[in-house]
Amino acid sequence: MHSSRRAFLSVAAGAALWPLAARASAAPLRVVATTGMIADTARQIGGDLTEVQSLMGPGVDPHSYRQTRSDIVALTRADLVLRHGLYLEAQLEELFSRLSKRVTVTNVGEAVPKDQLLAHADYDNKYDPHVWMVPTLWAHAADAIRDTLIAAMPDQSDRFRETAMAFRSQLDQLDAYARAMLSTVPEPSRVLLTAHDAFGYFGRAYGWEVVGIQGISTESEAGLNRIADLVDMLVTRRIGAAFVETSVSDRNIRALVEGAAARGHELRIGGELFSDAMGPPDSYEGTYIGMIDHNVTTITRALGGTAPERGMLGRLAAGT
Repeated sequence: MHSSRRAFLSVAAGAALWPLAARASAAPLRVVATTGMIADTARQIGGDLTEVQSLMGPGVDPHSYRQTRSDIVALTRADLVLRHGLYLEAQLEELFSRLSKRVTVTNVGEAVPKDQLLAHADYDNKYDPHVWMVPTLWAHAADAIRDTLIAAMPDQSDRFRETAMAFRSQLDQLDAYARAMLSTVPEPSRVLLTAHDAFGYFGRAYGWEVVGIQGISTESEAGLNRIADLVDMLVTRRIGAAFVETSVSDRNIRALVEGAAARGHELRIGGELFSDAMGPPDSYEGTYIGMIDHNVTTITRALGGTAPERGMLGRLAAGT
């Protein structure tokens, strides 16, 4: 902790040589986002008026992520910092508290109205942060990003409003696709079993039962009793598929598969879902739209529903 604080102070002192006022008015805004979902949304709205860097890439777990020295350099030199909030970046709380005294920091996930948030099962006054799982909820985060960009470049407000409206249209299309595809899964099969409880908003929005082996945070552990209870449930209800996540170890899912097999029940791995991180850079799955399209299409096809193999726009990688 002391070494990271010294590193922050050292870099922050150097960053004083890079004040916002020194940025040429024609130069793109330097934007640093914590997660890929935030970064992609900022790029969609900001376009060539922004240079967006994401701290966390594919397969990175934001619940446990800790800053590197290069992260601190990027953050202190940024014009704007976009983080999720809702305690998603739990290990970066102190860093952002200090950073907010010198750089504009926006908690975009906290733009979702509180009456639409799911309470955290284990902590008072904290909420499930995984709001990006539902496009209509993510629209609030997109609006917060739009407003932050407008505040930084008011002369470009019309352009930011136009690009944000176009992105909102894509979110509406994605939500309609999700509702249509997921409704083709037979009702008894609408059970989403995953490694950690990242799909609560998804389940509420689309009428699915969601079972996470771990809690909302990947920092929690699934005990042997929890695994045994889940094996009993999936054997009794004849649940046929579970899903692994790109940013979470598949250890617990594999334990369920083995436990079910010992009881004479076959539990398949229905596919890999993007939960807390997106797909590879420069791929369709490496965009917010592609990430959710992949998840909806994979879940639907694995559990007996009907969805096009290549997804909503025909852009998913073959074999989804």
